[in-house]
Amino acid sequence: MAETTLLERLDGIDARFEEVSTLITDPAVIADMKRYVRLNKEYRDLERLTAATRRYRTLLANIEEARMLLEEESDPEMKAMARQQLDEALEAIPALEEEIKIMLIPADPEDAKNAIVEIRGGTGGDEAALFAGDLYKMYSRYCESKGWQVAVTSFSEGAAGGFKEIVFAVTGDNVYGTLKYESGVHRVQRVPATETQGRVHTSAATVAVLPEAEAFDVEINEGEIKWETFRSGGAGGQNVNKVESGVRLRYMWRNPNTGQTDEILIECTETRDQPKNKERALSRLRTFIYDKEHQKYVDDIASRRKTLVSTGDRSAKIRTYNFPQGRITDHRINYTIYNLQAFLDGDIQDCIDHLIVAENAEKLKNAEL
Repeated sequence: MAETTLLERLDGIDARFEEVSTLITDPAVIADMKRYVRLNKEYRDLERLTAATRRYRTLLANIEEARMLLEEESDPEMKAMARQQLDEALEAIPALEEEIKIMLIPADPEDAKNAIVEIRGGTGGDEAALFAGDLYKMYSRYCESKGWQVAVTSFSEGAAGGFKEIVFAVTGDNVYGTLKYESGVHRVQRVPATETQGRVHTSAATVAVLPEAEAFDVEINEGEIKWETFRSGGAGGQNVNKVESGVRLRYMWRNPNTGQTDEILIECTETRDQPKNKERALSRLRTFIYDKEHQKYVDDIASRRKTLVSTGDRSAKIRTYNFPQGRITDHRINYTIYNLQAFLDGDIQDCIDHLIVAENAEKLKNAEL
């Protein structure tokens, strides 16, 4: 029976939960930050799974008790109560089983991380830069609705507005696990402001969502970093042009996947505080190296998937924003809705939910649960 197989898979969950609960209070574990963070994540996952397991076992016990009462009880009122208990438990079991099966599939360890988001205008010139600006506003409003913090690291403005490129960090709960579905090429179909004859043009912008690396995820010899400071350019107050608050770091890094040594160059001019700019430049350096070192892992995951849901393939066209029809289409799951303006105002959760459901269905199929 399916429930027996599932119960067998749940054996030992309570014991492991108690073991991890003890380990995260051990001073030796707390001193090992990398292990402590990993165990804390496992504790939170096991806490959810343990609660669901207990509900599942309670429902199975209720079913057994109700069936026994229906067989042995003669009182009509008691039989009616047993029948109601049986029906309620049988109705609740399938959804809870699916929830447990998904929790039993090992989660991507990067899902809980914060994220670095890069948006770049693609084909379409000024219109592509304007669209990149629209995407940034969309994600900013979505993050605000989730209670996440957004900090712009660097940007290059387009000649007619928007951004040729903008990079920002998002901090919050399960950020990467949510935003990773946004990686890819976003296409827009609309009449540009500069179009005099009302013709619809197609432009594109590329979105890359990277898991933010923690300090202990990547080993960097900070003594080998070459720092430079410079005056930030552009419009602004007196401080912008007179104080050397901008920072530039250069770092020679050997890629373990290719064996090549490359110079990494990162600039940060976001704040007027040089130490803060240095801290953010270091964060970008860690994330860049982490992304490169884990590319083999990402490619391996992508190659095993039959869909483009959250593969991180930045060259894949994932979504079209059609202004004349007020339509949004996500090409990975054939998801289409007609609330374009609300979507661009940050109301993207329904689309993300559909992508999560599609990926979970794929995971269940691959795991043969």
